[in-house]
Amino acid sequence: MRILLALLLLAFAAPASAQSAIRATPGYVRVRFDTSAGPIVVALDVKRAPATSRNFLAYVDDGRFDGTVFYRSARRKAEPSLGFVQGGIRTDARRILPPFPHERTDRTGVRHVDGAISMARRPEPNSAGGNFVLLVGAMPSMDAKGDFPGYAAFGRVVGGMATVKRILAKPTGGGSDAMKGQMILDPVRIVRARRLDGTPKPTGGPKPWLIDIKR
Repeated sequence: MRILLALLLLAFAAPASAQSAIRATPGYVRVRFDTSAGPIVVALDVKRAPATSRNFLAYVDDGRFDGTVFYRSARRKAEPSLGFVQGGIRTDARRILPPFPHERTDRTGVRHVDGAISMARRPEPNSAGGNFVLLVGAMPSMDAKGDFPGYAAFGRVVGGMATVKRILAKPTGGGSDAMKGQMILDPVRIVRARRLDGTPKPTGGPKPWLIDIKR
């Protein structure tokens, strides 16, 4: 009986980091990614970064991330265990949604801390869409400052950071310009992405990426 009691206590004694991935928090909406490297749970700051979170949830609720990949691992040269991974729709025009306003970090207060989720974009500020990055280690250089608009951080990883680190450590090569040498040679598949809090709100738009054109 004592052994059984001890096992039960261990089962419920989850570390605080794991507990945070389980519980819902007011002002945040959690999203779970099931990937070929393991699960990842992110919490979106819908209160402080509403436009960015709304866009991301539209991709999730429509299933636009399902079947996409984590395709980039950008490791720091001096400290390869730190950097970021990038995933999403890449340049698949069939999945992209309309643009939305860029939310600067110096206005939202959501910074590029360790574990942050942020939107990838082209040089122009309002060009973010269906590609995102997950940080391993803080990257304040991505925050807005003065004339530099920065990138739109809008939440952070609350579960599965070990999965993110596994993806970051994947062998890389290829690419060009800023991505030279950073393309994951065997991309990590995003099997599905689903919200864990609230009611899904799909856009209701067509889903051309689901059409099988093979004969």
